[in-house]
Order: sequence, then C-alpha cells, then structure tokens
Amino acid sequence: MLQNNYFNDVSDLRLHFDHIINWKEIVDSYEGGFVDAAKYKAGDERFAAAPSTHEEALEYYKTLLDSVGEFAGKEIAPYVAELDKVGVKFENGKVVFPEKLLEIVRKARDAGLQPTGFSRKYGGLGVPWTVRAFFSEILYRVDASVCISIGCVNLAEIVEKNGSEELKEEWLPRLAAGEFACAMGLTEPDHGSDLPGLRTKATHKEGNIYLLNGTKRFITQGCGTGEIPAILLLLARTGNPGSGARGLSFFLVQSKDVQVAGIEKKMGLHCSPTCEIVLENTPGILIGEEGHGLIKHTMGMLNGARMGISQQGVGIAQAALAETKKYTSERIQFGKPIGTIPAVRKILHRMERETMAMRCLMLEGARAMDLYYFRGDHLKEKGATERDLKSDVVLKYWEKLAGILTPISKFYCSESCVKIAGDAVQLHGGAGFTEDYDVSRIYRDSRITTIYDGTSQIQVNASIGGIVTGMSGHGFLREYIDNEWSHFPTEDTKVLSDVWDGFQEAVVMYKELSTSEEREETADEIVWASARLLSGLLFYRSTLRIPEELRPERLSHVEEYNLDSLGYMEGLKAKLRVKISARQAV
Repeated sequence: MLQNNYFNDVSDLRLHFDHIINWKEIVDSYEGGFVDAAKYKAGDERFAAAPSTHEEALEYYKTLLDSVGEFAGKEIAPYVAELDKVGVKFENGKVVFPEKLLEIVRKARDAGLQPTGFSRKYGGLGVPWTVRAFFSEILYRVDASVCISIGCVNLAEIVEKNGSEELKEEWLPRLAAGEFACAMGLTEPDHGSDLPGLRTKATHKEGNIYLLNGTKRFITQGCGTGEIPAILLLLARTGNPGSGARGLSFFLVQSKDVQVAGIEKKMGLHCSPTCEIVLENTPGILIGEEGHGLIKHTMGMLNGARMGISQQGVGIAQAALAETKKYTSERIQFGKPIGTIPAVRKILHRMERETMAMRCLMLEGARAMDLYYFRGDHLKEKGATERDLKSDVVLKYWEKLAGILTPISKFYCSESCVKIAGDAVQLHGGAGFTEDYDVSRIYRDSRITTIYDGTSQIQVNASIGGIVTGMSGHGFLREYIDNEWSHFPTEDTKVLSDVWDGFQEAVVMYKELSTSEEREETADEIVWASARLLSGLLFYRSTLRIPEELRPERLSHVEEYNLDSLGYMEGLKAKLRVKISARQAV
C-alpha cells in the first residue's frame, strides 16, 4: 500500500465532508448550544478543546480526520501485510501480539486518536457519530484488525450511557487515556444470537459487587492488548435459570480476574484475538440496574454496534476498490492496462458506484444517530424526565429512523462489502488468489462483517417489520422517503421513480404471501430491495449538494446504480408473482 493520507485520497469521502454532510444540524445536535465551551469558560479544563462556534467545530473535525488519515497511511499501511502473516498466537496461557501492532496502538494512544466514543467530560475526543463514521471508515480501510485494537476501548461508551456517576468517574478517564482495552462479552459456547438463553451466572456478594461463573466465547480483545489489560463488559444471569431476557444484568470485569482458555484460529482478522474466557467466582461490578442488562443496556447499544460494522463494510470495500483500481491500471495484457478492457471496466465501475452508494446509506444512519442520541442527553441535562423524552416529537422521529436505517445499513454494507472484495479478487486474476497481494487479506477480513454483531439474518429480522409497516399508507418509512423526495427537482429522477414504484409493488406482493414461512424465505430480498432504494435516493440527494461541475459524472454513477436496482426490483416482483400464482393454482 502507498503511504497516503487516507482521508484526503478518496475524492468521494472528501465530497461528503466538504459538501454533502449538513454539518450545521450535526454540530447543533452534538454541541447543544456549545455548552461544553461554556463550561471551559467557567473554568473546567476538561473542556478546553470544546469548540464555541460552528466554524471551530468543523475545523476540529477536519483536523482530527486529517490526523487519523495521515496516521493510517504512514504508521499502519506499510506494516499490515506482515502483521497479517504473523498474527497473534496463544502460548503458555497468554496471547502474544506482534510487537509492531503494540507499537502502533501505543502511537495511536499517544496521538490521542483512541477515545472517539467518550464525551469530553471523561477525556474523550467529543465528536458526533458522523465524525466517528469517517474516522472508522478510514481505519477499517487500512486494516480491520489494527482498527479493532485501536478502537475497541470505545465499547465502554455503554458505561457512560448506563453507569452510575461514581462508576463513570472511576473508569472512563482511565479508559479514555488508554490504560485499558475493552471487550464485549455476550456470546457463550451454546448461545450466540439467542441471548435470552445465556447461562453465565452472577451471584450477589455485597454492594454492587457480584461473583460471576461461566464461559464466554468469541470475545474480541478479551485478553487486552499486550501489556494493556482489558475491561470486559459482560452479560450474566442474576435471575433464575428460566428468567429469560429479564433475568440478565450487565457487569464490568477486569481481564486480570478471568482466565483466557484460548483464541480462535480464524480465516481473517489475524491480529485481532478472539478469546474464550472462563469466569470462576470472578468479581464483577453491576452496570445500571439489575435485570436491565439485555432489555435496556445491550439493546440500547445495538444501533451503535450496527453502525460500526456498516462503517467497517464501507472501509473494506474502499480498500478493495483502491487496490483493484491500482492493479488494473498497472497490469498490462494484450498491450494495454486491463482496466481499459470493457469487461473489466464494467466491474470496476460497478465496484465504485456500489461503494459510493453504501457510503451514502451508512452516513445517513450516522446522521440519524446524531439527531436523536445527543438530543436526549442535552434534554436530560436541562432536567427532562423520561416522560418528556418519550413525548419529544423530534427525538422520536430520528430515533425511529435510526431504528430502521441501522439494521438495513449493517445488512447491506456488510453483504455488499463481501461482494466487492470478491470482485477485487476476480479482477486480480490468479494473483488475487495468492497471498502476494492485499486483496487476499481484504477478502478474508470482509467475510466476518456479515456474521458478527448480529448476522445478516438477524438484521433481516430486525428490519422487515419496520419496512413492511413503514410502507403502509401513513407508515414512517413512506413518510421519510416522501419528505426527502419533496426536495428533489423533477429532472434526473425518472429511473429512481421507477425503482420506488417497483419497491412499493414488491412490498404489496410480499404481504400477499399466505404463510409466515414464505414471508421469512423472502424477507431478505425485501430488505435488500429497501436498501437499494434508500441508497439510490441518498446517492441522488448527494448530487444536489456538490459543485455543479462535478454533478454530471456523479449523476452518471447514480443512474447506473438505480438501473441495477430497477433490474433487481423487476426480478423480485417476478419471483413473488410465481409464488403467488403457485398458491392460487393449488
């Protein structure tokens, strides 16, 4: 890989930052009237970096992203191929990391690039989800394993959201300072997606201290990172064995108090240890309220987790695209670069427009997160009650939109990421099937995105209800689309209009399927169709916000993308007709 600035070398990424994102609404939502700047003026040094104007906020975000882009290009990119070959090892009961990885993590900590998920009050960088989306895409593009090692500390934002003030004051500044890594411990050997069935047991000892017994599996970074120990955030059962979701609570556990039984030998993410953790009378500190571990605390962080993998999908897709554009411009066959061959050029263009559309959908999910997540926090600071929050119309709108967009985005961006990485291998030919080129690592790393933090099938289950009910006469999804459409000029939307009509017809036909089994079998295709419609709509919206001289090329990408979507809609409707006709014939 070349030593580029990974923020500045992708023109579409900079277009989003410079022109497409509505930064005023993002800054207004996150800064809440620049209350942090006021706290600094009142003498609280923790808020020294807080901006006091929109211009200062945007300059701060740009400086941060420029720094992480430079760090990715110069401090990480030259070493990822070797790190992938060396990987992590499990020796004598300990996880052994490559020294170069530990050096990179230390440099990221010293550069202040780790705590994107914490507020300034506890030593965090104090940035909105939209900035985090840029930040994560940049790091995931350069290498997913290293990105996880650097960014895993931000899993502890669940403590900031749900912990007591005493717990937050004790642990969050230390986490933000890089004293700990952080791991999330949900999965068990017999329970992955079926979280209500978890068996790890927590027995009350005294105060908010419990003793935990059980085994956790697939725990990313559960061992810490080299000499840096981990804080593990674990779900365990405080209720009786049959208490289901309401019997689970959330705990903070230190890695020094657990046993790492081993690490997984994985297809990809070779420098990210995936641990099996054994707890034997392990002390754990209760986070939040007993019995709220799954139904409130874990479910409350799902949107953020889904956005994280959406960002990973876009980052890996961008990596695959960048490597393939470089290779096809340099590989000479038949006396010319293979990128000029029509069959190859066709796939390259598809990879590019798909990645651009994914980015639009992912950033819209981050926008929705920003416009509800922080509004609620600011209202609470002003004394709002839970009842006040539930009746706040603006908060409810964006929270509902986030609830729809984030599982769709996680599903679509991860599935598309795998397809694009596969195209990258294909266009590298035989060389792509060797370990001599980065696309091999990129393809291997892409494959996990459809699995962890909720499989694609789980995302379909989370999405389909909101899509179908949202498409009713006064449904929320229809309201959102109609609202966006009302701002479009009449020209350039013919193909997108046909996609919209096709999607509406497909949803009506889907609802006509007679059995729940038929609907479950087809749900993933409806979710995929919704993702393509939404991505196409947002892709088109982006053309209205960029300089006029750049619009013709982007509109060409948009039209090709929507033509592909229209073909998908027609195919989906044909399948549904066959199912409905077969039932009627019987």
